[in-house]
Amino acid sequence: DGRLTFYPGNQTVDLPSVNFMKRHGTVFLNAYTNSPICCPSRAAMWSGLFTHLTESWNNFKGLDPDYVTWMDLMQKHGYHTQKYGKLDYTSGHHSLSNRVEAWTRDVDFLLRQEGRPMVNLTGDRRRVRVMEADWRNTDKAVTWIREEAINLTQPFALYLGLNLPHPYPSPYAGENFGSSTFLTSPYWLEKVTYEAIKIPKWSSLSEMHPVDYYSSYTKNCTGEFTKQEVRNIRAFYYAMCAETDAMLGEIISALRDTGLLKETIVIFTSDHGELAMEHRQFYKMSMYEGSSHVPLLVMGPGIKEQQQISNVVSLVDIYPTMLDIGRIPVPQNLSGYSLIPLLLGKAEDEVSPRGPRPSWVLSEFHGCNVNASTYMLRTDKWKYITYSDGHSVLPQLFDLSADPDELTNVAIKFPVIVHSLDKILRSVVNYPKVSSSVQDYNKKQFISWRQSLGQNYSNVIANLRWHQDWLKEPKKYENAIDRWL
Repeated sequence: DGRLTFYPGNQTVDLPSVNFMKRHGTVFLNAYTNSPICCPSRAAMWSGLFTHLTESWNNFKGLDPDYVTWMDLMQKHGYHTQKYGKLDYTSGHHSLSNRVEAWTRDVDFLLRQEGRPMVNLTGDRRRVRVMEADWRNTDKAVTWIREEAINLTQPFALYLGLNLPHPYPSPYAGENFGSSTFLTSPYWLEKVTYEAIKIPKWSSLSEMHPVDYYSSYTKNCTGEFTKQEVRNIRAFYYAMCAETDAMLGEIISALRDTGLLKETIVIFTSDHGELAMEHRQFYKMSMYEGSSHVPLLVMGPGIKEQQQISNVVSLVDIYPTMLDIGRIPVPQNLSGYSLIPLLLGKAEDEVSPRGPRPSWVLSEFHGCNVNASTYMLRTDKWKYITYSDGHSVLPQLFDLSADPDELTNVAIKFPVIVHSLDKILRSVVNYPKVSSSVQDYNKKQFISWRQSLGQNYSNVIANLRWHQDWLKEPKKYENAIDRWL
């Protein structure tokens, strides 16, 4: 939840390492993902390009494996580079379910793609390491700092990718098959102040924006949830954030113990947020703040301390920033702008050959759990969200200064603002055309997948994550697919 880091004086959970970075560095109050899902957002971060330019449409389609990332360029310019953990930005990953759900989002049916979100407490008060794979990767990075980095004669760039804080996939069998589980141990849960947890307001199902309703339904969140269930999901999520923070702490400690901290720039960010039952959803895939807003903290030599920056920035800015740090020429075709001028408190225009940073950021989404390509333009106080071709689905406009919880769509009330934001958006991306090419891509991919299975396709589909709904009326859903094709 991007907001953990950003609402000053947050009382829900203590994040000592993040707070250390805030004290000794800079926090960006309005940082966004360029696509609120793992693979496309990471593709934007590693390429410096918007999603529609790399065509990273879903969790299966990211960058080409041989794409030149900022880390490749740093290596070419004499940096020793090292990666550990979750990368997830190239094409060809993620489950078949994930792919088929993304390709068929235009089909006129509603199927639950997720099990109901739930919580699970594991271990006892001594259980510190819940997400073992992340801890193993953190250990590897720490060992590398303590044993290798300290002896290097050249500068280094180290990347550590974590899975947390992220709901855990559930077992592939039994009654909870397919549900996403917010999992933690008593050790971490005790760090969460239950009384401080805000229960989000929900619109009634009949008042929901049609795309939100589709998302809520496919995420299995349209049923009844008690306040206690919602509070627990949020508490467990905060506990998972605390465990993540401890991993960041291990990296900072290793740098401090080796004397490297004072000459190393540390950047902490995320590929997306987690709705944790805001807007009657969990997961991401949405332009609401809980999903699209990300933490971004930077500390190191020359970076202003205790600085809060309110400019809107996004993950495509990481690529030019990393090159700037390495004093490597920045390609001119990038979507992002270096954060270094902001971090050093310089006037933008005197340093960037491309002129000043724009006053907006763009995020877009083309994957599963949402039945229309979605585009978000965030400016000073406005968030404009438009869908598909721009007219078949109603747009949304939120005034984040007056309505931080994004409960009141004021698009009809402010047509002039909608018009001007839509004009800016269209100057950046011809979004009706992009939406249409995503629709073509989805259809082509589905057809070739179906042909590869021969007669067996309905049986395969019946075993994907939406099996419970599909098996009740397979003919109805097969017919809906045929009508779509």
